[in-house]
Amino acid sequence: MTWFNKQSRLVQIILLLIPFVNWVVEIIVRWSTYMKKGGTVRLVVSIIVTFFGLVFGWVDLVWVLLFKKLLLQ
Repeated sequence: MTWFNKQSRLVQIILLLIPFVNWVVEIIVRWSTYMKKGGTVRLVVSIIVTFFGLVFGWVDLVWVLLFKKLLLQ
């Protein structure tokens, strides 16, 4: 998560724009956040991203454009 947040906004948008890369980034970021911080909401989001990561990634792309952070972070 910290690696993703340290990237420039342009790099974040590019990572979330490319479909397969989007899914991989979502999985890595969500599961690493869950492992570090725990929590039921983070677990549910991590499971959803594992199976529906492409859709959730597009939502995160818009969220990063608007608010400069991932949804439910």
